[in-house]
Amino acid sequence: MSLTVNAKTYTADSLAANSIGYAGPAHTFSLSDYIRIGRTAPKPTTQISGVGRVTSNLNRTVPLTGALTTTGALTVKIEVSVPVGFAGADVDSALNDMGSHLASASFKLMAKNSQINF
Repeated sequence: MSLTVNAKTYTADSLAANSIGYAGPAHTFSLSDYIRIGRTAPKPTTQISGVGRVTSNLNRTVPLTGALTTTGALTVKIEVSVPVGFAGADVDSALNDMGSHLASASFKLMAKNSQINF
């Protein structure tokens, strides 16, 4: 089983009950290029029917310039929480909006500078 992200193929590397780890094309014992996806099933309470959660984590070793070490860990984590009874179109709309935000120049600048730009 594999996962394709931005024309890169990640191969299933580890499997647990609620998560799968995928090694990317640059993954070695000393360099990380890894995606882990997971889920948490909804747990109903007396007040709500529950909320399902999915996560996707990208971990990658990147070269550093002008730092104390030559490499560092770059991590991107996405978590989505969806209440039981949702409309699929609502999730699609929210994910499309957030995807556009993540791909925007302003978000990329914020991530690069570790600053919130008003």
